[in-house]
Amino acid sequence: MTEALSITASSVDPGLLTLPWSTPLADWPTNHIVFLPKGISRHLVRFANLSGRVVAIKETTAEMARREYDMLGNLDRLDAPCVDRVAVIAGRRDSAGDPLPAALVTAHLKFSLPYRALFTQVLRPDTATRLVDALAALLVRLHNVGFFWGDVSLSNTLFRRDAGAFAAYLVDAETGELHESGLTPGQRAHDLDVARTNIAGEIMDLEAGGRLEGGVDALAIADGIVSSYHALWAALTDKETIRADEAWRLTERVQRLNDLGFDIGEMSIQAMADGTKVSIQPKVVDAGHHQRRLIRLTGLDVEENQARRLLNDLDEFRVRVSRLGSDEEMVAHEWLTRVFEPVVKAIPWDLRAKLEPAEVFHQVLEHRWYMSQARGRSVPLAEVLTSYIDDVLRHRRDEATLMGPPTETMSLPVVTANIPLASDEDDDIDWRDLV
Repeated sequence: MTEALSITASSVDPGLLTLPWSTPLADWPTNHIVFLPKGISRHLVRFANLSGRVVAIKETTAEMARREYDMLGNLDRLDAPCVDRVAVIAGRRDSAGDPLPAALVTAHLKFSLPYRALFTQVLRPDTATRLVDALAALLVRLHNVGFFWGDVSLSNTLFRRDAGAFAAYLVDAETGELHESGLTPGQRAHDLDVARTNIAGEIMDLEAGGRLEGGVDALAIADGIVSSYHALWAALTDKETIRADEAWRLTERVQRLNDLGFDIGEMSIQAMADGTKVSIQPKVVDAGHHQRRLIRLTGLDVEENQARRLLNDLDEFRVRVSRLGSDEEMVAHEWLTRVFEPVVKAIPWDLRAKLEPAEVFHQVLEHRWYMSQARGRSVPLAEVLTSYIDDVLRHRRDEATLMGPPTETMSLPVVTANIPLASDEDDDIDWRDLV
């Protein structure tokens, strides 16, 4: 009896039925394929069009595809940074009736880039350090929810720009394990050791290809994930002993964690036997402190550092327009409509796939600071926008659908779809609203 095609998905997209599953992925016709740079993978991975969006398709065994599909679902429920699962396709057969590998389908993460596509010619030391710091933060977040990765690397990660830094997302959960009781120190150390080894190899590979800036020490870059990880893990989990009359240090500890982008869901406080000291330790630490505040105030869902930057501008706006005594939500709505949205809508239609709106806004603020420093005076935002669009944004590559430089994993030109940020009729901006 011939096995029928099987599709496993929480919500089946009818477009899945139109893809050529009876053809080996390597031979799919170009009308289905989107040619994008991708990381190194032990399996064949290709990008395809699905109902107007881009998905990644990986050929593997049915057992591994289903296992990774379930793992991505569990990570999503734990709010861990990872790609979204779409479907598992099993029971594939070619035109002759011979079996084909199963396929795991995941959603392409908009405005994300593999590490090899984050530089035009060579990888600079500061970029490498920021990538490693982002990966360390991702590993801490995953370990905090009990996820043992098993194959930590830059290649298994996607990166999105985040207000001068990067935000990292897990893209390959094939080797992962989820432990509800948490990870042992040995499991965390193993992941960290694998990360260091893989990163060193990946950076050395760039060096061998002439794509690493001279004088950069690959081993030093790889070692950076160890120090960055330990510093963040300690900040989130270390016990701290304070005197009973130093209650203010509790608030200070919470503020330090908030500054790192984390909220404390629970804190263990234990009085010492002599009654003069108190031992405190965060028990449940949730990432996304600034993201949650920005969503609550404005509805904008952005990366953590972007949220921090936008909130700083919102607070400055509150001072500039003398709204210190006003309701915070009302001020946030005024900032959104008078400052943020006009900047986004001012971006010409043909440039709106360059960067996501929050990153554009961050870069406009940066550009304004540099222009003001150079002129020794505050420069009106309308003038800053014109300069930024003509001198900076127009010369950037599109990142809405991962457009990057030619690499060994991308051999054909990319055709990217512009991502609309506002309707055409919204393009007329009253520049008097830009304060």
